[in-house]
Amino acid sequence: MSVYENVEIAALQGGPADLPQYEGKAVLIVNVASKCGLTPQYAALEQLHAAYAGRGFSVLGVPCNQFMGQEPGSAEEIAEFCSATYGVTFPMTEKVEVNGEGRHPLYERLVTTADAEGHDGDIRWNFEKFVLSPKGEVVARFSPQVVPDAPEVVAAIEANLPK
Repeated sequence: MSVYENVEIAALQGGPADLPQYEGKAVLIVNVASKCGLTPQYAALEQLHAAYAGRGFSVLGVPCNQFMGQEPGSAEEIAEFCSATYGVTFPMTEKVEVNGEGRHPLYERLVTTADAEGHDGDIRWNFEKFVLSPKGEVVARFSPQVVPDAPEVVAAIEANLPK
């Protein structure tokens, strides 16, 4: 079953994010934050998005403020920071909770997949990554410390680009 099925989430700057538009694409979903030590990963995320967008790939950033309040801004402030600081062009959703009782339904589905070390369940920190197949299935999970352009992330993306 596709993680997008019957899940609604708003875009960062209003309106629905229209998750079904990602059916048929490889997607890297990442919970992001603007005031985190890992925030420079935005640069590599944007590079991946630019490099593979023409081949049926998208990064989808999901702002979250659950980790030491490292994403405190409004939607407008987040968008401005990402654009001005890292030149982000990939789509972003509204700010959501990725853990706990208020966990967004998208993350309810994502966190059932384990990473290479066997970790499943709760998101550990900002910039945890999930690679989705064109069918909307989670095919890989990477810890926050694994950089977006790490060979294993790139290999998972390339293996799932639409044929």
